[in-house]
Amino acid sequence: MLATIILAPLVGAAILGLFGKRMGERAIGLIACSTVGISAVTSFIAFFTRLLPDADRRVHEHLFTWVSVGSFRSDFAFLLDPLSGIYILFITFVAFWIHVFATGYMHGDKGYWRFFAYLNLFMFSMLTLILADNFLLMFVGWEGVGLCSFLLIGYYYNRDYASDAAKKAFVVNRIGDFGFAIGLMLLFLKCGTIFYFDDASQGVRGAFDWAITQAPEPLAASMIFAGGLTTIAVLFFVGATGKSAQIPLYVWLPDAMAGPTPVSALIHAATMVTAGVYMVSRASSIFVHAPTAMLIVAGIGAATAIFAATIGLAQWDIKRVLAYSTISQLGYMFLACGVGAFSAGIFHVFTHAFFKALLFLGSGSVIVGMHHEQDMRKMGGLKKYMPITFFTMAVGWLAISGVPLLSGFFSKDEILYRSYTTGVLPDPLPKILWAVGAITALITAVYMTRLMVLTFWGRERFAEDGHAPARHGGQGHGRDESQQAVTPPGVGPEEHEHHSGPPRESPWSMVIPLIALAIGAAFAGYLGVPEGLSGAAIPNYVERFLEPSIARLPVAAHGAEASYAAPAEPAEPIHAEAPAAEHAAGEDHTTEIVLTVISSVLALAGIGLGWAWFRRNPLWQPPRLLEEKYYVDELYDAAIVQPIKVGSTQVLWKLIDVRLIDGAVNAAAYTAGMLGGVLRFMQSGFVRGYVAMVVLGALLIIGYFVIR
Repeated sequence: MLATIILAPLVGAAILGLFGKRMGERAIGLIACSTVGISAVTSFIAFFTRLLPDADRRVHEHLFTWVSVGSFRSDFAFLLDPLSGIYILFITFVAFWIHVFATGYMHGDKGYWRFFAYLNLFMFSMLTLILADNFLLMFVGWEGVGLCSFLLIGYYYNRDYASDAAKKAFVVNRIGDFGFAIGLMLLFLKCGTIFYFDDASQGVRGAFDWAITQAPEPLAASMIFAGGLTTIAVLFFVGATGKSAQIPLYVWLPDAMAGPTPVSALIHAATMVTAGVYMVSRASSIFVHAPTAMLIVAGIGAATAIFAATIGLAQWDIKRVLAYSTISQLGYMFLACGVGAFSAGIFHVFTHAFFKALLFLGSGSVIVGMHHEQDMRKMGGLKKYMPITFFTMAVGWLAISGVPLLSGFFSKDEILYRSYTTGVLPDPLPKILWAVGAITALITAVYMTRLMVLTFWGRERFAEDGHAPARHGGQGHGRDESQQAVTPPGVGPEEHEHHSGPPRESPWSMVIPLIALAIGAAFAGYLGVPEGLSGAAIPNYVERFLEPSIARLPVAAHGAEASYAAPAEPAEPIHAEAPAAEHAAGEDHTTEIVLTVISSVLALAGIGLGWAWFRRNPLWQPPRLLEEKYYVDELYDAAIVQPIKVGSTQVLWKLIDVRLIDGAVNAAAYTAGMLGGVLRFMQSGFVRGYVAMVVLGALLIIGYFVIR
């Protein structure tokens, strides 16, 4: 069953890649959507029939042994447990609706078959990453989604902005992947296995079962380079910063908006960028024994969250605003993991998949309605032209802003509460992290309100700009080359047939996915209602369900030095969260309720502030520093890219390659030629000369023996 989930999209990718060019759009869309639909249906069946009833909540499926060299072994085998189970549910469900949306969005594109082949191949890679039962197979999926991201970001490969963005994403991710690979090697060196858990039926040992027997390492910077669990955890997190776009490797994600909008929704909002959060949560047994690594994860997550949020305030391209929003929300997820609230982080991954995919697809609907215009300064007043897009995006806007009773409210509130009350980090770090998260929540509500106001309210700036010419009867969704001049850097027009006219609602193939995702964005959060908010009347199903997959957390009174619970049984493969103080029976939930009220007030205040300001000043010019993204790209270019280019040109090429390597080769050839020129005089062709040489040689030999 697990193999079917993974292989169905691969079959679709193979069919489309080999024969798609000769198929029509209807057949291509049917194959692409149905293969992902098969994965989605099979995922739900596996989840509800194989996972929920099983007390152990773990299903192994072994296909074959892939690599076996000495003591090293890696199988092509899959693992379904609560963590991977939640992931495959929302990945396949959201991906199916994105595929449906893409059938309408990409209508008329010349590479229609190629686009869907790439999407299906991505689904195969992502599901391999999630369902792998060992780190090497996870790494295969990890690199697979990186390859597919490169192909999809650079889908319009004949355009410089797209190819440059694809190369940037590929190079930046290789930096992170190198750290992940080194961490994987170090893990095998330490424990002799790369499998997650013990599996007696296959005779394998688990790395996490080894990790929980190790003593917790001290909180000290020197532990980063000590070569133990902290080093492994930090190297893993380096990989996560690349794939999940965290400081300092976040710079590829905004430029990735060069790909078609369904790519942004699928890869860069709901699935691939959450792979780093999955990997850190999967390796929670290692991280909870490495408090230094936990501090790094929490610090980088919090810094990324507020850093990206401030940049999102100043962007004009609708997709770039959502790109920086994604980076910020990923920071929230890592903040949760860093304070030991892995379940809260995964819960936010779950809710974020719905409302962020909804917002990206909604922006795609707006872009299509605006004939592929992405600059919000040329929008305004679209509510009356695109009512369904507006109402569905409004659900996503309120959910991501943390408005009470929508999905984002529950997951974001849980992260903030766990950050404030964590016993993993010493005081005053929990309060600082909570403050950063709370301020980020306020900024999020402001910039998302700005996006909605500039897009759907106010005067119709597209008419003033002359952007909407007379009506035209076609159905194409593109724009011609003359409009590229107004395209912001890093994003560009899709290769559709040009069509102009007033904005209009998108076709049903694009609208229905918006409605489905809006329902999820509104109600998905009720699966994880914090018990403090419900008075324990509604159990937190997500947290309880994830317990067998999440390592035991530190047990400590708030403000005291963290101590780590010993495993209940050494042979037990994984341990649920220990009943920390905040979970104790009869707990006073006053702190949680107060923090919830504060976060709710901040969300509503952010919406009110954004509404009041941007309704009056929609084209307010933000600070140059924010609009230019703190000049980080320019800094990287000056400090890293240009020195590498200069070093490569002046040292590696002109000195080492031309002078040393080529010079040595040319010198050897010249020497051989000179020697040949001398020796050729000995080959005169005259027999008497050869006889004289023989006689001379004989005399030399005889003379040698006489003298000796």
